[in-house]
Amino acid sequence: MKTRRFLSVLIVVTALFSTFSCSNNENQAPKTAKNVIVMIGDGMGPAQVYSLLLTSDEQTSFERFPYSGFSITKSASNEITDSAAGGSAIANGTKSNNGNVGLNADSIPMPSMLEIFAEQGKKTGVVVTCTVTHATPADFIAHNVTRKDNAGIALEISEKEGLDVLFGGGRKYFTERKDSLDLLGKMWDKGWNIYESLEQIEDNNARTMVLTCEKHMVKAPERGDFLPKATAKALEMLDNENGFFLMVEGSQIDFACHDNDSTTLVEEMIDFNKAVNVALDFAEKDGNTLVVVTADHETGGLTIVDPEGKYTRTDFKWTTGSHSAVFVPVFSYGPCAERFSGIMDNTEIINKIMEVAK
Repeated sequence: MKTRRFLSVLIVVTALFSTFSCSNNENQAPKTAKNVIVMIGDGMGPAQVYSLLLTSDEQTSFERFPYSGFSITKSASNEITDSAAGGSAIANGTKSNNGNVGLNADSIPMPSMLEIFAEQGKKTGVVVTCTVTHATPADFIAHNVTRKDNAGIALEISEKEGLDVLFGGGRKYFTERKDSLDLLGKMWDKGWNIYESLEQIEDNNARTMVLTCEKHMVKAPERGDFLPKATAKALEMLDNENGFFLMVEGSQIDFACHDNDSTTLVEEMIDFNKAVNVALDFAEKDGNTLVVVTADHETGGLTIVDPEGKYTRTDFKWTTGSHSAVFVPVFSYGPCAERFSGIMDNTEIINKIMEVAK
């Protein structure tokens, strides 16, 4: 009888331990992640991911992830979120109202995971193909009642401590200002190196901003391999003994879906796929990096069907030029990646990351 009781208790304890611990395989002790890479495919729902698989002759980055789940994206104010509220929920773990950047539902600024990691002494970076003042990057860097305040967000970026790498577009918001402030000069004085291309970077140890254009970059493939190259360069610059946090956004997946442009969607997914492969290659080699890939919302209400209903061919079918309420995928690789399986609210992502990256 005592033996049976002991075995019963052991089974329960083992089950509880397996729930709260994690490892890369059965032979490893529970681990934490020194580095965290969060990658956001703006507007990327399940059908957008499948559009890549459907048109690719090679294994995609998404098929390399050992774990996957789904995220619920509704905001505090609407069942259908915009990018500002959707990105805020991922960045700081609280529901926000549509249009708000880095705030909770009461319009109170909330620290993003980038800011939290910077406080812990990690290097941080953001890489996008839109303006660096756009909703998603701003959610990780700034706090504003409206995503439309590009000038205000640029000003906050120029004053930001704890940000080491920033690559994207949007130079005009730092230079063509109604307040006549010279934000780029201000950043130079604070030790930033500022360039117009990745190739101009000379010092990997300096705080560095690359603004490639006045507003958003051109669409894929016209801009070349900027996103995967920028991801690789950011990883090179951020890698250090204390660890780092990097957010990479496939920004213009969303643009293509708003336009119901199937061709550009596939090109943007190919581009994002290359960047995700760069991150996974780094994580596989490093062994102590958590990679989480998700989306802020789905755009376009995309589905893939045979328009004749005969199951003989496939065609992209768009149902809206706006966002939808469907949940979005979450892919994870690295220490404790299994924690990101199943259905979760988008506010849970930061909590899961912080539990791993202690």
